[in-house]
Amino acid sequence: MQKKNNIKVLVIRFSSMGDIVLTTPVLRCLKKIPGREVEVHFVAKKMFASLLFSNPHVDKLFLLDGKLSDLTGQLKKENYDYIVDLHHNLRSLIVKMKLRKPSGNCRKLNLEKWLKTRLKIDRLPDMHVVDRYFEAAAVAGVENDQQGLDFFFPPGLEVMPSGLPGFVHGDYLAFVIGGKHPTKRLPNEKIISLCEKLPLPVLLLGGAEDASNGRTIAAACGEKVFNACGLFSLPQSAYLVERSRVVISHDTGLMHIAAVFNKHLISVWGNTVPAFGMVPYMPAHPERSTIVEVEGLSCRPCSKIGYAKCPKGHFDCMNKIDEDLIVGKVWAIMANDCQ
Repeated sequence: MQKKNNIKVLVIRFSSMGDIVLTTPVLRCLKKIPGREVEVHFVAKKMFASLLFSNPHVDKLFLLDGKLSDLTGQLKKENYDYIVDLHHNLRSLIVKMKLRKPSGNCRKLNLEKWLKTRLKIDRLPDMHVVDRYFEAAAVAGVENDQQGLDFFFPPGLEVMPSGLPGFVHGDYLAFVIGGKHPTKRLPNEKIISLCEKLPLPVLLLGGAEDASNGRTIAAACGEKVFNACGLFSLPQSAYLVERSRVVISHDTGLMHIAAVFNKHLISVWGNTVPAFGMVPYMPAHPERSTIVEVEGLSCRPCSKIGYAKCPKGHFDCMNKIDEDLIVGKVWAIMANDCQ
């Protein structure tokens, strides 16, 4: 049967920030399928709209902000050729049942993650989640172009927010201190100790929920550290990440935005592990990504997501992070850049 030259594809990923950023290679490659005109629609939760409004590879954006039945009613009118389900949960299943179109589904590896966290049996594939996304997108005939992630700044963005310290006009280090769960982030005292040792001024980045921790860290470190958590929009925070010399980050959304710009990126891992497939995705510059973790802990990973506090009480996965290793890596990056 001859393929249609013009097709319409619905991509589903309701949340969250990092996961949606990781869908961008699929969106770009869908628009560039040789010999086909592809109209790409995307459905996400309303709170993540800013990640997609300016993406030229998304022709139409649907936002979940209320009843799922209202959303599916809108989607049924579009008569899609394919559905690429990159969330693969109950809500996306309902959407697919209502639309009844050929679909590809992202493998969530829930059983493999359960085996790894509960029994420490490793059945996880050596595969980044982006590649699992492309498995799902194969239903529409798309292949990975290996060009990495995308982030598009909205038109008219005030690229340099006001109220920042003078050091942002020179070399500085962006430290993304947030993390959806406390077991994914370094304790404040550990961050303070690290900031004091770093050879560059430090800009703390995160959401409004991180502002209190940011104030504590900045107050302890003095003028070397500026707390920007919760002060700026996501595109503005992304701009500040792009301008930085080096990025240190927990396993969180801005880590993936740093990977968009192929930054020198040091990611710090606590109760989650890189084997889950969510490491910084920089296929053109893998050497710019450094993973810092405490290996050999019998209790790690304890969860595929995270906890409010360490289930064992000792929090060794973060308390035993080697600060000198991180500082040494920053010095090495600066030395190499000067050569």
